[in-house]
Amino acid sequence: MATNESVSIFSSASLAVEYVDSLLPENPLQEPFKNAWNYMLNNYTKFQIATWGSLIVHEALYFSFCLPGFLFQFIPYMKKYKIQKDKPETWENQWKCFKVLLFNHFCIQLPLICGTYYFTEYFNIPYDWERMPRWYFLLARCFGCAVIEDTWHYFLHRLLHHKRIYKYIHKVHHEFQAPFGMEAEYAHPLETLILGTGFFIGIVLLCDHVILLWAWVTIRLLETIDVHSGYDIPLNPLNLIPFYAGSRHHDFHHMNFIGNYASTFTWWDRIFGTDSQYHAYNEKRKKFEKKSE
Repeated sequence: MATNESVSIFSSASLAVEYVDSLLPENPLQEPFKNAWNYMLNNYTKFQIATWGSLIVHEALYFSFCLPGFLFQFIPYMKKYKIQKDKPETWENQWKCFKVLLFNHFCIQLPLICGTYYFTEYFNIPYDWERMPRWYFLLARCFGCAVIEDTWHYFLHRLLHHKRIYKYIHKVHHEFQAPFGMEAEYAHPLETLILGTGFFIGIVLLCDHVILLWAWVTIRLLETIDVHSGYDIPLNPLNLIPFYAGSRHHDFHHMNFIGNYASTFTWWDRIFGTDSQYHAYNEKRKKFEKKSE
C-alpha cells in the first residue's frame, strides 16, 4: 500500500514538472547542443567519447572552475571575502599543488576514466540524442548522486582522520591549512581512490545515459572547488541549496582538522554532532564582528 502511494506521489510530481516544463519558453541553446552532440556521435567512437571526451570535460571544467578563485588573489577588493585572511595563497604552494594534480589526473584518474567505455557497454548505457533524459530527470539523478557521494564521503573521510591512519593518507590533503580552489583534488593517490569511489557509486546505480556522467562530474567539481575556494562570496547561488555546506563549513575543517567531514550537505555532521566546534566558532566570530562594528 505504501509502495503504491509512493509511486503515485512520484508520478504526480513528474507530471507536474512536465507541465511546468511545457510552459517554459524553448531553450535557444537546445538546437545547437543537439547538433554538436550528433556531430560528436557521427565523428567519434564510443570509446573516444567515453574516455578522451570524459578526460577533456574533467580537465576543462576543473581548471575553468578554479580560475575565478585563482584571480581573486590579485584583486584587492576580493580580500575582504577571504575566510582566512592571515593565510594568503603562495606561488610555491600553488605550483606544488598543480604538479600533484597533474600526476593524480593522468596517472590515477585517467586509468579509471578508461573504464568508462566498458561500463557503458556492459550496462548498455545509451549515447544517442533520442534517449537523452529531460533536464529535470537529469537534475534529479545528479541530486541522487550527490546524496550518495556525500554519505560515502562523510563516513570514509571521518575514518581517514583516525589517528592510526591519518598521517599515512589524508595528511597530504591537509598540507594547506587555508584551502584554495585548485587544492580540491590535491590528495594522496589512495585517498583519490577511496573517496573517489563515492562519485562512481551513484553512477553505477543511477546512470541511464552517458550525459549523466558529464552532468554529475560538472556538479561535483563545481561543488568541491567552491567549498575549497577559501572565499565566502555574497550571493553565491550555491548557498541557496538547502543544507548546502559551503566554503565556510569546509574551510573550518581545514583550519581545525576536526569536524565538518561531509562534502556537500550538512545533515550528517548535524546528526552525529561533528559540527559542534564549527557552530561554537561561528558564534564567537559573530560576537567579535558585532563588537568591531
